[in-house]
Amino acid sequence: MSTRRQLLALSAGAAAAGALYENPAQARAKRWIASWAAVPTTIPPTPPLILENQTVRQVVHLSAGGDQVRIRLTNEFGDTPLRIGEVHVAQRSGSGASTEAVAGTDHRVTFGGRTAVTVPAGAPIVSDPVALRVGGGTDLVISVHLPARTPVTTLAAFAFQDNVIAAGNVTGARTVTPTSTIQQYLFLSGVSVRASGGAIVTLGDSITNGANTAANANHRWPDLLSARLGHHLGVADVGVSGNRLLHDPHPPAGSPAVGYAAYFGQSALRRFDRDVVAQPGAEFLVVLLGVNDLGHPGTSAPPDEVVTADDLIWGHRQLIARAHQAGLRAYGATILPFKDDTLGFYSVENERKRSALNRWIRGSGEYDGVIDFDAAVRDPGDPLRLRAAYDSGDHLHPNDAGMAAMAAAVPLRLFRI
Repeated sequence: MSTRRQLLALSAGAAAAGALYENPAQARAKRWIASWAAVPTTIPPTPPLILENQTVRQVVHLSAGGDQVRIRLTNEFGDTPLRIGEVHVAQRSGSGASTEAVAGTDHRVTFGGRTAVTVPAGAPIVSDPVALRVGGGTDLVISVHLPARTPVTTLAAFAFQDNVIAAGNVTGARTVTPTSTIQQYLFLSGVSVRASGGAIVTLGDSITNGANTAANANHRWPDLLSARLGHHLGVADVGVSGNRLLHDPHPPAGSPAVGYAAYFGQSALRRFDRDVVAQPGAEFLVVLLGVNDLGHPGTSAPPDEVVTADDLIWGHRQLIARAHQAGLRAYGATILPFKDDTLGFYSVENERKRSALNRWIRGSGEYDGVIDFDAAVRDPGDPLRLRAAYDSGDHLHPNDAGMAAMAAAVPLRLFRI
C-alpha cells in the first residue's frame, strides 16, 4: 500500500475510533490533558545560541482539542534565570513550514497574571488558561519574546518542524520575517487543553520522536495514531532521538559524539516522572525503548555500558511499576529489527538480546498490553530486517510509510477510558 493510501486509511478510521470515547459511560468532566509535548534536554559543551531582543515563533501540532489551552515553558537545564518578555499563541494559518497566524485568533499569554516573567534556573513554568478554542489536529503558533541576552541552554533538538527566529518583539504579528529558521523547540515543552478524556504518553527514542520522516508533515507514528483515534485523546510524544532506557549520554572523550550526545536526553528511568507522570491527564503509557541501549556502547557511548537482555527487562519492569504506581496503564512495544543498519548497531549478539527482550514483552504478561511494532514493519523474507518499503535508508528508522504501518498496528481497544 502506498504511503498516501496508508495515511488516508488512518484518517478514514477516525470516525469509527471516536465511537469508543463518545458515549455517556465514558464521559467525564473537563480537565487539563496533554495535547502536545517536546522533551527538553541540555546542550553539548559548545558555545550556545545567543538570543537578544528576538522572538522565537514555534509551530506545534495538537492531538486533542479543547475550549482552553495552557503553555509550558522550560528553563530546566538553564543555570541562570530566563527572562520572558511576552508570549502569544494563535491558530496557525496554512500548513508545512508556514508560521502565519489566523486572523482574530491571537491571544497574549500570562503567567500568574504577568505578561513578562522570569523563570528560575532549573524550573518550568505553566501559563494561565488561554480562552482559545481549538479542534483536534489544530496547529498553533507560539511566539516567545526574549528581551535580554539569553543563552539557549534548554531545548528539544529534533523538532522535524521549521520554526523561526525574528528580530524584536513581534509576538502578536500575523506574519514575521525570519532572520533564521531552526528545527528545534527552544524553551517550549508542552501544550495542554481543557477537554474531557485523557492522554496517552509515548515514551521512546528517535523512532517515536519522528526521525527520518518528512519535515513539517507530522508523520511521526504518535501523530498518525492521534489521527486514527479521531483526536479524541491527547497524545504526548516524549520520544527523544538517541534516548536510552538505562543510561544518560556519556560520549567517550575525543569522540565525535561529544558534539551531539547531550541532545539524547536523560535516561528514560531518570526523566520518567517529569516526562510521563507529570503530563496532564495522563492515563496510558506506550514504551518503545531499548535499541539505543544495545547500539550505543562502542559507538556513541563507552563499551563498558553494554547491557544484557536481563538489564533491559529490569528497566522495563521499573517503568511498569512506576506507571502503575501513578495510576497509568502501561503498554510495551516490541523493538524494531535493524539488521545491517548503517549506524553500527547490529551484531549477532545484539540481535539475540533484541529477540529475548521482544519475547519477554510479548509473553510475560507484565505489561497491560502489547503493541507488536516488530511484526508490523519487519521484512517477511528476512524478519531481522526492516521491510524495504518501510526503510528510511539506514535500516534502523522507518520512513513515513513505516510510521503509518506502526500507527495502524496499535490496537485502539487499548485506550478505552
